[in-house]
Amino acid sequence: MLQILALVAATSVEPMVSTAWLQSHLADPQVRVVYTGDRGAYERGHIPGARFIDHMDTLSGQMNGGGAMDHHMLPLPELAKVLAAKAGAGDGTHVVVYGDSPMQIGWIYMTLAAVGHGADVSLLDGNLNLWRSENRPVSTDVPPPGSDTLTVQPAPDVIVDAPYVKAHLQTPDTRILDVRTTMEWNNGHLPGATLILWQDLYADQRMLKFKSIDEIRALITKAGVAPNQSVVTYCAVGMRASLMYWAARTAGIPARVYVGSWQDWQRDSSNPIVK
Repeated sequence: MLQILALVAATSVEPMVSTAWLQSHLADPQVRVVYTGDRGAYERGHIPGARFIDHMDTLSGQMNGGGAMDHHMLPLPELAKVLAAKAGAGDGTHVVVYGDSPMQIGWIYMTLAAVGHGADVSLLDGNLNLWRSENRPVSTDVPPPGSDTLTVQPAPDVIVDAPYVKAHLQTPDTRILDVRTTMEWNNGHLPGATLILWQDLYADQRMLKFKSIDEIRALITKAGVAPNQSVVTYCAVGMRASLMYWAARTAGIPARVYVGSWQDWQRDSSNPIVK
């Protein structure tokens, strides 16, 4: 599992960028490349200038008896400090995320959006397999820690909680998207939700090449999202939902992500569940 972020000057960068675009920006003085995933894979080779971030560095709380994190996100001020120190992310930079774990890719996008920098983040159209196949440079050098400041600007339109979801289950302006497996869906889901698979966002899953923006928009529309609707995405804890959140926003569809998702929803016996 590996992923990388690159940070470039916050201009009008598209939410999905090509490998050629990223390589052409590696020498930009405001570029920060960050690998998040398996440290061993990072040490064996990464995009030049890449810094390492462990997914666990973006979490808080303790592991519960079922092996899951009770609280799947840091408080926003602490999160900004982690991203600034580990990634070198700062105000005026742009983040390009890529890797081989779509769930962690989406999570990094969502966490930066939650601290007010969603417009400054893009996902790479492809992974390191694609990067290598195109004979692009790879390095084992480890850059120094970052020293930039990332200002927290809480974004109220990114993360929602159970009460918000419960209040919008049947509202005509909202569509709930369940980004889990068919088996998880069959074991129980939110009333009125539609199952949508994150795998369907990709034209090539081995290279993690996305479908076109128009195709992604068509996929979400096929899930029942009308032109005047916004979406709320959920999964088991919020990671797959974060990737679909990015996809919806990229397709021009207003979206929010339910962090905690099914793990949080089923804790309250008064929350309705359909099987």
